[in-house]
Amino acid sequence: MLPPLRLTPVLLLCVAALPLFAACRQTAARPGVTSAAAAPPAAKPAPAWTDSDSDGIPDPIELRTYGDRESFRKWFTAIAEEQFYDASKEWNESQRDCAGLVRFAWREALRAHDRAWLLKMGEAYDPVAPDVRSYTLERSPVGEKLFRTAAGSFSEADLSDGTFSEFADARTLKEFNARFVGRDARQAEPGDLLFFHQPWVQKYPYHVMLFLGRARVDDEGASDWLVYHTGSSASDAGEVRKVRLSVLARHPDPRWRPVAANKNFLGFYRLKILE
Repeated sequence: MLPPLRLTPVLLLCVAALPLFAACRQTAARPGVTSAAAAPPAAKPAPAWTDSDSDGIPDPIELRTYGDRESFRKWFTAIAEEQFYDASKEWNESQRDCAGLVRFAWREALRAHDRAWLLKMGEAYDPVAPDVRSYTLERSPVGEKLFRTAAGSFSEADLSDGTFSEFADARTLKEFNARFVGRDARQAEPGDLLFFHQPWVQKYPYHVMLFLGRARVDDEGASDWLVYHTGSSASDAGEVRKVRLSVLARHPDPRWRPVAANKNFLGFYRLKILE
């Protein structure tokens, strides 16, 4: 006959711990539960395709915080201004016109401005602001199809029926991607666009310029700078120019003066993604 089992204090503690240890092991091994290390990466939630202000631009690609709007403006204007000094090799030569300057600066402003981007763009580029936080072009909800090309409020079908495109001319930028601010320069903010309409005078009647405000380079103490591409013609490819509003207001041809009295000047417009 075996002698009775004597439970020492240490043995009692071990026996008491056994149910707890078994419960932990059972929980960890319960069917359908995996460890954190083995769990698959969580899927990125699909964007909520809403258009709360009914402006045709879906909420996921609007810059809805002050910080994002300011970061975009600084990158947008800095990249556009730099094209005056040295046009980037990343800017396709076939896309170099007034609207092409806006498209290029817009796209590049939304990229991740990491070391690879800075090396690609050239020595003249440096970090002018934090990146936009809500999205970058590399993880944009619409990819590079940033530009709306038709009227109406947004519907999810717009993403697949050609309503959003990688291309937009000056008229398309004005009509579907920007909102009228006014014809007074005091209402303009950096990154706003100026539009002119010159019917029966030139092949493409709409022209766009980009308001810089205070220039990053050679500002001359002024805060009314703008930059634009002249557009190409049969005789030349055109060029990027940088000029002050006060100088343009005295342009020899009154049709190009950004003043309220000029019927060819359509006014200042703000990108809808900044609203």
